[in-house]
Amino acid sequence: MAALRAELPAAFGSPLADFERHLRLERNRSEHTVQAYVADVTLMLAFLAESEPAAALQRGDDSRPPRQLSELTLRTLRGWLASMHKRGIARSTLARRAAAARAFTGWAFRRGLLAADVGELLASPRAHHTIPAILSAAEAAETIDMIDGRAPEQLRDRLVLELLYGTGIRVAELVALDIGDLDRGRRVLRVTGKGDKQRTVPFGVPAEAAIENWLAAGRPEWATGRSGGALLLGRRGGRLDQRAARAIVNRATERDGSPGVSPHAMRHSAATHLLDGGADLRVVQELLGHASLATTQLYTHVSVDRLRASFSQSHPRA
Repeated sequence: MAALRAELPAAFGSPLADFERHLRLERNRSEHTVQAYVADVTLMLAFLAESEPAAALQRGDDSRPPRQLSELTLRTLRGWLASMHKRGIARSTLARRAAAARAFTGWAFRRGLLAADVGELLASPRAHHTIPAILSAAEAAETIDMIDGRAPEQLRDRLVLELLYGTGIRVAELVALDIGDLDRGRRVLRVTGKGDKQRTVPFGVPAEAAIENWLAAGRPEWATGRSGGALLLGRRGGRLDQRAARAIVNRATERDGSPGVSPHAMRHSAATHLLDGGADLRVVQELLGHASLATTQLYTHVSVDRLRASFSQSHPRA
């Protein structure tokens, strides 16, 4: 992608760099989102650079000056998506690239680089939503309770499972937790989610016990000068990373030769069991940190007390 970006016309390079800074500094998007959106817009601009203006096509003129950003149109955007669809690109990828294109054209219009927001009417291909496999409440409890020991690895692995299932947080949010994010008196976590948005998530008695055991007898065994305030550690004392956390979940949920599930399946299980237990949908949205444009304001006014009450009444491991 770096090579493709370097080959873009000069007229595209500066706006793309400015858009990247906008995402990172003004929108405070995660590094993963910034990289994905910049890559998608790079592909879009490369398509624009290679496409022939209608006038040149009518003249049969192969010699033309480099394309300008002002020539970007809704027709170009639709042609770009259509070309990828013909190549068999997944609908979920097309939907993300359409979202990146709309973000770029909206920004470019506000900056005066485009005369109109040409991406405003760009429709996203509907992604095929697949529901991940989930564990039943009994299976989740059995999975967690099978890890029963006092060795640091067992104490940590049990805490990983308790927090993922007991709170429904994302694996990235889990490994980013610091000890200072725990309010053990109120049994809540301060979680930093996508876009550095913070939310408060309650945890139950089993997770509380797992936290106490890990902090008392597990973490001190592995902690080093490089541990900082990280709650979950690897064997060498560094912060546990997402790959290791996924391996813990996968290993713990393997059954009779069948592959284990992912941390996302634990999260989906938690949400399903909360809803099955009667939790309000909006409360579950707040607990999970879903922050789509359509729902963000709806879920930001749920009180911590209401979150804790709904969690206590609905979650199997509250």
